[in-house]
Amino acid sequence: MARDFPLSELTTLRVGGPARKLVTATTQRDLVDLATEAWTHGEHWLALGGGSNLLMADEGFDGTVIRVATKGIEVLGHRGDDDGGPATDGHGPVLGDGAAASVRIRVLAGENWDDLVAWTVERGYSGFEALSGIPGSVGAAPVQNIGAYGQELEATLVAIDFLDEGADAPRRMTADELGLGYRTSVLKRGLRGIVVSAEFDLHDTSAERAVLGEALGQPIAYAQLADALHVNLGDRVPVARVRESVLALRASKGMVLDPDDPDSVSAGSFFTNPIVSERVARTLPGDAPRWYLAEEAADVVTPLHGGVDDSPLEQFLAHQAELGADETATDAPPAEPLVKLSAAWLIERSGIRRGFALPGSRAAVSSKHTLALTNRGGASAEEIAQLARFVQSRVQAEFGIVLHPEPVLVGIEL
Repeated sequence: MARDFPLSELTTLRVGGPARKLVTATTQRDLVDLATEAWTHGEHWLALGGGSNLLMADEGFDGTVIRVATKGIEVLGHRGDDDGGPATDGHGPVLGDGAAASVRIRVLAGENWDDLVAWTVERGYSGFEALSGIPGSVGAAPVQNIGAYGQELEATLVAIDFLDEGADAPRRMTADELGLGYRTSVLKRGLRGIVVSAEFDLHDTSAERAVLGEALGQPIAYAQLADALHVNLGDRVPVARVRESVLALRASKGMVLDPDDPDSVSAGSFFTNPIVSERVARTLPGDAPRWYLAEEAADVVTPLHGGVDDSPLEQFLAHQAELGADETATDAPPAEPLVKLSAAWLIERSGIRRGFALPGSRAAVSSKHTLALTNRGGASAEEIAQLARFVQSRVQAEFGIVLHPEPVLVGIEL
């Protein structure tokens, strides 16, 4: 246990004041016991993994910080050619007459995410290869519902073991119970507790490796990655080659932790890509990147023009709420298509360029990518927050769209 430990040493932004008490859990039993102790004494508490998606206030944390450092990867079993069933799990093509093979793994929350990806790629398992280079821990992955380069965590996540605040043992929560959306989940939206472990189903390429001599990844679903690999969208590429290309792409944007790269002293993408109605998207210039979304993405509409009540989804939900429990909305307008925009494009078009900094500030926009805010050396959390607020204000003034932070904010507001 450490007293008054500087949290700047445990966050990738290198900001954050002292934790009144820091304890470290290296086993699942430790994690449950340390959390239970904090809850029994009614202490303020915070679970901390890799510190890569966190903006911690300069005042620090007046309570107990539980550092989750549990390690362990367990193969729970395989499913495929010998189970006699059809290929229904969606993790890869059918080879011959057998079922698509999958492997289920259980990973403790403190495992480093990219180390896990490397472990799967080495064994020829696919499903994580495009998620290479994402900093942080496994326990944080379902909280944020991470995704990159056309792969999303929710495509492979089966369940988590979750320790509810006040409980003395974890419970199993399936992926369907987590309310996964674009960079969000019920864990991020307020369900209090700690992720103890996570289970995933990955594509086991053993059978096709025997035929083809190499482990192929999932179909490439992101244009930039396809271009880097010199293949077409939908093509399948060896998992090791996908990982190598993704790491190179991320490094070119300062999105891979590197002590020699000042642009990597960040929390990665600081803002999520806003999701708006088609009507709002039509007000943007024709060259604004945009992607139409399926109806299931409707729960992540980004507030527009300064308030949640302005979004078409919230107006519809408010109308529904005004009706009695036995009434039905028969005059509700049809749902408007939703469109995801590029936060980086909005930031650049609002006049903020790479490397931009407020006068006298030690925080700056990355010199490689406008979506990342960086600590250029000795910056405070408040300087990071001031820069974030300025970026938000410029985008809102220019386009009427509110950008929302992706990192978890502790003791600080934008």
